[in-house]
Amino acid sequence: MPAGVAAGHPATAEVGLRILAAGGSAADAAVAAVLATTTSESVLTGIGGGGFATYYDASTQTVTCLDFFCSNPGLDGDIVAGPMVPIEVYFGRVPQTYSIGGASVGVPGVPAGCGEVHRRWGRLPWHRVVEPAITLASSGVVLPAAQARTLISVAPALLPGEGAAIYAPAGELLQGGELLHHPGLDRALTILAEEGPATFYTGRLGRLMVDTVRAEGGALGPADLAAYRVLELEVGHALVGGAHVYARHDLNGTIDTLAALPADLATMSRPSRAVAVADALRTRGRQRLGDTTNISVVDHEGDACVITTTLGIGAGVWLPGFGINLNSMLGEGELMTPGLSPGGRVQSMMCPLVVVDDSGELVVAAGSAGASRIRTALVDTLLGVLVDGLDMPSAIARPRFHVVDNTVHAELGYPEDELQALETAGYEVTRWPNMDHYFGGVSAVGVAGAAGDPRRGGVGAVT
Repeated sequence: MPAGVAAGHPATAEVGLRILAAGGSAADAAVAAVLATTTSESVLTGIGGGGFATYYDASTQTVTCLDFFCSNPGLDGDIVAGPMVPIEVYFGRVPQTYSIGGASVGVPGVPAGCGEVHRRWGRLPWHRVVEPAITLASSGVVLPAAQARTLISVAPALLPGEGAAIYAPAGELLQGGELLHHPGLDRALTILAEEGPATFYTGRLGRLMVDTVRAEGGALGPADLAAYRVLELEVGHALVGGAHVYARHDLNGTIDTLAALPADLATMSRPSRAVAVADALRTRGRQRLGDTTNISVVDHEGDACVITTTLGIGAGVWLPGFGINLNSMLGEGELMTPGLSPGGRVQSMMCPLVVVDDSGELVVAAGSAGASRIRTALVDTLLGVLVDGLDMPSAIARPRFHVVDNTVHAELGYPEDELQALETAGYEVTRWPNMDHYFGGVSAVGVAGAAGDPRRGGVGAVT
């Protein structure tokens, strides 16, 4: 099993590789890369959001899943949130209505999650893990063409407040190849390095966050931040292609979908298999907008750490002078499950996972961006590696389809005989004219190699 890093931006992956080269663990490298995404992938995620981690310990062959997603504010009980700000965005050529603003901000979990992953499995000092992100934030990064296309879709959420000066500094949206820079973000990350994650909960950045969100009509308060904790979750299991997949039970039912695939999938014809996969996908989950990114790391000891994070679509509420956009989780109605009380966790479709063989040895460490397409992208990638015997870059890059009710959205190049079989089975097939970021963004490291998703400018490398 090679050591390696896969991520959604070359700069993110480079940070992870540098930490591995410095003797860091998979956890050190993954945390450093997540903090780097605050600069390199802020169109998709940020330190003001939430996420999940799945960790594989090679020495004990155990899997741990951690929840550091956003929680519902309101524990202070001294203020009622005002109205959210409705916006409409187009993602995947489908209009979607979202809500942003101060009232959409949930309690962020990324700082606490990074701290907990490092506390449990890190080897390097905390400041050493944060340092590469500070350097990256000072200089800024080149915006990949794939992220520039995503920026067009989510601009209504990213341009309010300080966002206009960051993403449209000359009055027009940044183009691929131009510099993306967040003034003040290096100062925020320096505070994080010096004071630890607590600064976002009981320290000066937390106090600033409360004041900022409340000034924008939100209800986030000191008690909400002080009460936030990272949770350890039950680990789900599915058998695919003779290998064992482990992950949390997400809102979209990824593990359950994998477990529902026919046992004889490897011997089925490809058209028949396409129908079986579509049927399994259709039984769970509905379309939802949102942006995420994923980091997958395997270290030289064979340990693996996979972390997926998101801002939702972003609240357009920025910590003044620090270049940090806050999450919009409360504005994503489908995540707000009935009975969610103050302090309760918002639900998510993110599903970082690991795959091991019958002897417990690591085979794949993977995760994906893409909201409801996370499950689709992971299922297809795992089938490519575990059933079809593809190398990781080929499995991630090949055309996919995504199911929304009775409609199959298929990328350019998806085999026509399989699409015809889906139509015969009663699905309406929409043939896309291109490969598109709509179909998710997998990043994975495994015995089949390392790769990031070309749909989103991702990269992977082994050491």
